[in-house]
Amino acid sequence: MPVPKKRQTRSSRNQRRSHDALSKINLSICQNCKYPAMPHQACTNCGYYKGKQVLKLKSQKSKVKS
Repeated sequence: MPVPKKRQTRSSRNQRRSHDALSKINLSICQNCKYPAMPHQACTNCGYYKGKQVLKLKSQKSKVKS
């Protein structure tokens, strides 16, 4: 198998990796329940999108008595 002839410098390695950074996820606030949600997607907490219910969510889980 071929192997690199010369060791790659820190500078070259870091310049190559300069485009690998991840950007922060922009969350919007649900207008119905004020829960953070991804933009242009239905809220996973209440199932509403643009003021209309589009997802039928299961009823809230009852608290387990301890």
